[in-house]
Amino acid sequence: QVQLVESGGGLVQAGGSLRLSCAASGRTFYMGWFRQAPGEEREFVAAIRWTGDITLYADSVKGRFTISRDDAKNTVYLQMNSLKPEDTAVYYCAARRGGSPLPTANRAEYGYWGQGTQVSVSS
Repeated sequence: QVQLVESGGGLVQAGGSLRLSCAASGRTFYMGWFRQAPGEEREFVAAIRWTGDITLYADSVKGRFTISRDDAKNTVYLQMNSLKPEDTAVYYCAARRGGSPLPTANRAEYGYWGQGTQVSVSS
């Protein structure tokens, strides 16, 4: 069983930065971040392969967000720069051990989820 605990959310002004962290209690191979705004579907943000060499981003965050991982700490990070009000959402960490050999935006492939952390960006 894998448990995921996110941290690092908060309130920031537009143009600011935040770094989210997700600590995993068990070994994982593929990890990702999703977000959900009020009244919206949960959407893909970024994903990374266990080797850390292949990443995938949603078009809406490409060039502004960076996903990375530290295997020694069993932790994945999401560095968010140039934040916009439309980035406001609850951000969820997700993990999977099987499925596609590449990072995927398919929410259904992730079997483990964190409790979420709120990110609010003011204009």
